[in-house]
Amino acid sequence: MLSVNKLIPQGRGLARVLLRRAASVELDWDVRQKSRFDATDSSGRSLGVFLARGTIVRGGDVLVAEDGSLIEVKAAAQPVMVVRHCAEHGSPHDLLRAAYHLGNRHVQLELRADRLLLEPDHVLADMLRHMHLLVNQEHAPFEPEAGAYASGAAHAGAHDHGHDHAQKHDQHDHDHHGHGHEHDPKRSHKH
Repeated sequence: MLSVNKLIPQGRGLARVLLRRAASVELDWDVRQKSRFDATDSSGRSLGVFLARGTIVRGGDVLVAEDGSLIEVKAAAQPVMVVRHCAEHGSPHDLLRAAYHLGNRHVQLELRADRLLLEPDHVLADMLRHMHLLVNQEHAPFEPEAGAYASGAAHAGAHDHGHDHAQKHDQHDHDHHGHGHEHDPKRSHKH
């Protein structure tokens, strides 16, 4: 079994030619949210993945094996519920309401401009239909949001920029948001 203990988020810094030659591995969300798992890559090699606790693997990430070989991660299609607003009885705003209610239930959720994706759950499907939303079962890759407080140690995907917001706010926003008055950098805003 080939040991893997390094992850390069979205293959940043790697030449495209290296990625084209890399093996790949398709993993569903249940596996990708674990930091330790076994898998088989497209070359038929058995992989033992041992990443830092809390690491989340996203489609497009690149795993690095102990022999230096690269393995590109692909988000495998899996059963998901796809929620859309009803053009006849509702509006796109209904999706925002649904995301709010699902967030209050700590449901892992993938947000798209015109739909929400979540893992199948008949109770949630009934609730969403009761809100006049259209709920369909589909087979698709699932990449839920990482959350606002995703740890820096855990790879959180494309929406995590790898910086501490409070520090960035003090260093950048106070100097450059240009609404015409001075700020005391020791005083924080309520957002």
